Order: sequence, then structure tokens, then C-alpha cells
Amino acid sequence: MQRITRLGAAVATALATTAVLAPSAAAGDGDGPEHRPHHAVFVQTDNPAGNQVVAYRRDDDGRLTRAAGYDTEGLGGVLDGSVVDHLASQGSLTYDEKHGLLYAVNAGSNTVSVFAVHGEHLRLCQVIASGGRFPVSVAVHGDAVYVLNALDGGSIQGYTVVDGELVAQADRHRGLGLDPNATPQFTHTPAQVGFTGAGDQLVVTTKAGGNSIDVFNLDRTGVPAATPVVTVDPGAVPFGFVQNGPHGLFVTEAGPNAVATFTINPDGTATKTASAATGQSATCWIAAAGRFLYASNAGSSNLSGYRVGRQSRLTSLGTTATDPGTVDAAATEDGRFLYVQTGLNGILDAFRVDRDGSLTALGSETVPGAAGGEGIVAP
Repeated sequence: MQRITRLGAAVATALATTAVLAPSAAAGDGDGPEHRPHHAVFVQTDNPAGNQVVAYRRDDDGRLTRAAGYDTEGLGGVLDGSVVDHLASQGSLTYDEKHGLLYAVNAGSNTVSVFAVHGEHLRLCQVIASGGRFPVSVAVHGDAVYVLNALDGGSIQGYTVVDGELVAQADRHRGLGLDPNATPQFTHTPAQVGFTGAGDQLVVTTKAGGNSIDVFNLDRTGVPAATPVVTVDPGAVPFGFVQNGPHGLFVTEAGPNAVATFTINPDGTATKTASAATGQSATCWIAAAGRFLYASNAGSSNLSGYRVGRQSRLTSLGTTATDPGTVDAAATEDGRFLYVQTGLNGILDAFRVDRDGSLTALGSETVPGAAGGEGIVAP
């Protein structure tokens, strides 16, 4: 039996939309070790005709077998000017380990789908408005979830997780103030939202729309400051990032094609402490696998590998070829395997991470309807 997600009157007014859909999970339905997605990889298609999350069973040796596709009950989206990366973002598919939930953006529908995770199986339990236009990235910390909307100048919308569902919070919506008419869209829209490791600051990268790292300091209840602290990084086109300790980030810079190390200061400013050039083209996404980092170079169809040393120094490990159009990537929790989406033909490449950080190819899977798609997790 379907039900409408109940938002408070203030939230409903603020969002001017209604959350829809299927029976929701009972309290704690995704929690517990029996519900953890052992040996699973989930990939989002971002298909404009109907978005799906495709589940793969992961064998002990890292090889994949397609298990099933799950409709999000929403539509994928395509930013103007994009070719192999329709969302031009990182974090469009996000796993919430605490609650056993998976969040998928529906950029063409302005919604977010919430799945309960049972091993390699998914159950759609909610579709909720994203609080803006063209959602592209989701971040989670504890019971707080934030969604980044890319169009109309960009915005973030905050939620709390209650009984296995997202509840929108009207006081956690903030605009980014980017130029809504800047073109092309895929280079001038924000790329990712994410928490610092400590969870007390929320970070947004703006790509060429602002060439900046925007930081919202959060109060004790998780409500963001009224405006972000903006650190401009001229010409850098900051794109994807991963955490580096409680207040550090490794950030890809598509302008100079580099991986940069940043410290996020208590006042919200971001200080660049180092940078390592990839020497490749369209360095946009990044994944961490233990002490190794892998940056995706969409224009070169390869990965740049780095070893993270003392004081976060980066040592190049060279490049590894992928299928054409290297985009989003995810490593398993133990750092043994890396999975990479390639957007030109919608192919998923699997690699074993060797002890020295080199990558050994394990095979590839064609993801149905996923050309140009982004969004991958390997919990």
C-alpha cells in the first residue's frame, strides 16, 4: 500500500512539492549485519528514460556478476554540453551504512530515491523532492543527509533520517548564488557536496561556476550557516573530493588536471597545502582505497594513482587504462578492489588493488542503459 511521506507544514511550503511512494521501511529495517551489502556493487544508470540502480554480486576475487536492476521511479538527467558525464558530479549514489540505506538522485525528476539494502538486494521505500532543481550529489553523516542541486544557481537541501526515511528540514536549505545562466552547464554547475571527516562542516565544490570550495559551518544540531565561506581557487575547476582525516580533503582540479590537498580551517576557509599534476585530460573524480588514491581522467580514459605518505604527500603510481570516458569510481571498504564507471559506452571496469597500489584488471561489465551515467558505491 502506497503512502505519502509526511513533511511538516513549514517544510511542505518551503519545498512546494510532495514526497511520494512505496511502503517505507520499518524502524531499523536496514540495520544489522544481516542487511549489510556484503560483496555487492551498486551502479546508477542516470537514464533519462527511467533511472535505475543496477546491483552486482561481487565474488571473493573481485569479479562481478549482474544480479538485478531496480527502478528509482524517477528520471535521469543530462546537463547541456556533457558527453560521457551527464551529471558532471561525484556522489550521486551514496550508501548510508548506519541506516542500511542507499540514496540515488533523479536529476530529471528533481527527486531522490531511498532504497533499503539487503545484501545485494534493494527495496525502494521512498522518493522525495530534492528541494531544488537537478540534484547531483548526496552526503551523509550520522542522521544528517544533504542533497546538492546543480541548476538555478545551485542549492543544498538538508534532511534527517527517521525510521528509514528522509524528512526534509526547511531550515537546512541554502542557495549557492552561482550564475544560473553560465554555460556550458556541465562545467559551470556545482559538482559535489560532502562532510569533513569530523562532520562539523559541509563542503561544496563549484567547478568553473565559482572556481571555489564553499564551506558551511554546521551548528550542534546540523543546521548550516546562513552563507558559506567561499575560498576561490582561480582557474582550478575543483570537482570531486574525498576526506583526508577530520579536516582535510583531497580534491581533483579539472583546470590544471591535478589532485590537490586542502585543509578546511575552523573558520571555514580552505587552505591548499600541496598539488600533484596528473598530466592527463579532464581529471574530475577521485576514490580512496586504503592509503592509495585514484583520480579519473575522462579525457584520457585512464586512472592516475597516488600513494598517500606522511603529511599527506602524494607519490605518483602512474596511470592505468580503462574503457573510454573514465568517470565515477568506488573502492571496497577494505581497499582491495576498485570499480570504475566509463561513460562513453556505459561500461563498468573492475580492478584488484595490489599491495604496491598498482591495479590488475579483473574484467568489465556493460551496464544496461548507462551510457553517460554516474554514481557508484562498493560498500
